[in-house]
Amino acid sequence: MEERRGAVTFQGSAVTLLGKELTVGDRAPDFRVVDGTLADVTLADFRGKVKIICTVPSLDTPVCSNEVRRFNREAEQFGDELAVLVVSLDLPFAQNRWCASKGVERVRLLSDYRDKSFGLAYGVLVRELQLLARAVFVLDTDDTLRHIEVVEDIGDEPDYGAAIAAAKGVLVPVTPLPMDGICGAY
Repeated sequence: MEERRGAVTFQGSAVTLLGKELTVGDRAPDFRVVDGTLADVTLADFRGKVKIICTVPSLDTPVCSNEVRRFNREAEQFGDELAVLVVSLDLPFAQNRWCASKGVERVRLLSDYRDKSFGLAYGVLVRELQLLARAVFVLDTDDTLRHIEVVEDIGDEPDYGAAIAAAKGVLVPVTPLPMDGICGAY
């Protein structure tokens, strides 16, 4: 397994990320995580949608809480063609409690606690902490990585504007059809 020492920091100290480093243009790797009902969720469950996938260390920290609530607000401007997923190692029960207390409805919280499948596949599992680093991945409808940000210090927030711009850049705009001439002349 690939290890990347010093790829990110935690409270000023270098830590090691486990898993392959992904690059823009790569095909997004599959993963198996669980939702709030303990049901398995994979990348295929979001086929045909643009996806913003965020990883956070723990929802019960101020930065993670702010991040998820911000992406929840940002997601309101999009329809069903965008899926915003947040993956952490928090247990699904804690994720459900957190979501209910914060009124988060547009973001889907997923837990990687079982086998750290997402963390290893996306190269964001922190060896020393056994938590996920803070990162944002934007995938197009064909599951190609269009934007990647692994935040340099786990305690910092991501560049929200860059992630939203990347998602907007791959969303297919809906062009209204002209109303005249569709059914012929009357």
